Amino acid sequence: MTKDERQFLYRLLETPSPTGREMPGQRVWADYLKSSAKSVECDSYGSTWATLPGKSEKSVMLAAHADEIGWMIKHIDDKGFLRLDRVGGSDHATARGRRIRILGDEGEVPGIIGNTAIHLRENLSDEKTPKVHELWVDVGASSASEVAKLGLRVGHFAVYSDAPTELANKRIVSRALDNRIGSYIIAQVMRRVAKEKKKAERSLVCLNAIQEEIGGHGAMMASYRIFPDACICLDVTHATDTPGLNAAQHGAVSLGGGPTLTHGTANHPLIVERLAEIAKKAGIPIQHEASSRFTGTDTDKIYTQREGIPSALVSLPLRCMHSVVETAHLDDIENTIRLLTGFVLSLTAKDRFHQSL
Repeated sequence: MTKDERQFLYRLLETPSPTGREMPGQRVWADYLKSSAKSVECDSYGSTWATLPGKSEKSVMLAAHADEIGWMIKHIDDKGFLRLDRVGGSDHATARGRRIRILGDEGEVPGIIGNTAIHLRENLSDEKTPKVHELWVDVGASSASEVAKLGLRVGHFAVYSDAPTELANKRIVSRALDNRIGSYIIAQVMRRVAKEKKKAERSLVCLNAIQEEIGGHGAMMASYRIFPDACICLDVTHATDTPGLNAAQHGAVSLGGGPTLTHGTANHPLIVERLAEIAKKAGIPIQHEASSRFTGTDTDKIYTQREGIPSALVSLPLRCMHSVVETAHLDDIENTIRLLTGFVLSLTAKDRFHQSL
């Protein structure tokens, strides 16, 4: 990862983009790709895509999602304390004692999700996870009117304040790696394809979709509109190599073991086969996952558009998903970029991912 690439990744991670308010991050992503893509477009809800023309009219789409989990102000009481609702799958069990950035009308307002001192809490031996409505936020106000003076109201979004950092042995840690890291990866693929001496056979469309965390609505709208001839959806998956996780229950996925290919349901077998061939030829380590009913990603919304879009899911192993310490491996990131770049460059105008009788 070059200095420029790392700076871009950190800007993406540090820019708040909770589900429903993705445009700040989308502007960072779009600005980065303007020098590589022929065009960068945005639909009415904020899904953004960059296009790099190829030699033929055929196209391939790489899709990631721009949104992160977060919080929203649900109530402001007379003493100036805020109550929250979840945006996406925010883990309220780990929320107490966290610093947050509230995205108000007049800019960001810092706050803390309160944590009553352990000395004052009763029945510690039988203590349960607080319910969402029991969480309270202190922004330094003493009344509802003081909260209003800060530019805050019911309906404003918030994210955690935690910034990215790096651990030993090529580990990167941050909130919002799910799935800002996917946004980063598809941007790097487009940059590498654009730098190739020979123009790719197929046009490349990189889609950064909104609202994946609440059902894949952005991917559904945008893929219906773009309707590519093939698609690779890129998201994160659970690395199951940490204490307390059972591979027999969750599958075996290791951090640093390479990207995963998902088999079943949404995943077109011919595209999965092509990805596996590319990985083998290039010496890219890959892992395998099973999807018996659904993938739980934007892939489920993309492959069913119109008469069907041949699609497959590639995933980056991630520890501690939906937390402020989501952890990925830099080697997995690079190998995912290599795999997707190889896939795009392998395509010809004659490739037709279609099952035959």
